[in-house]
Amino acid sequence: MKQLITLTFFLLTFTAFAQKPCEYSANVSDSIGTYKVTNEYMISEKNFGGTSNYVFFSLAQTDGLPTLNLQLIQKSKDFVKANCFDKNSKVFLQLQNGKIVTLIHIDQENCGTLIRDKEYNNRVTTGIFMFMKDNFEELKKSPVTIMRIKYLTDIEDYIVRSELTSEMNKKVYHPDTYFMENIRCVE
Repeated sequence: MKQLITLTFFLLTFTAFAQKPCEYSANVSDSIGTYKVTNEYMISEKNFGGTSNYVFFSLAQTDGLPTLNLQLIQKSKDFVKANCFDKNSKVFLQLQNGKIVTLIHIDQENCGTLIRDKEYNNRVTTGIFMFMKDNFEELKKSPVTIMRIKYLTDIEDYIVRSELTSEMNKKVYHPDTYFMENIRCVE
């Protein structure tokens, strides 16, 4: 009887701490190379005065090189300011352990695409950021507390929360542990 109880406890503990499988929106391998990218994950959501801003992450691996895909979506009835990425753009992630991880933008300028509908002006801006060798491992060890994005002409800071319930889709996200849970998917 003791063995049965011990075995049951072990199995319940094991399944509770097991990592969830990686989910990819694309996973292609052909004669040209390999490419896989994780599903988009909401990192930040700001809604104030008729303006909404969303930040999404996805991790990609292209022929063994891991990168961070960052997508900004801005929605407003008023004019939507363009935040451009260029070769000097960076993402700084301050970790809970005090260390700062820097990601460098690829050399490709992007000011986003303005999409207008009957009610809103929408701007979608994407950027691809590369990890540096020396701090890639740090992202596995500690949650992110603050994110700073350096654009071509502006800098914006985001508090990275441990739990975010989206007003847009009502899903619950855990942005602070995003890298801890997902970076293994592109190693």
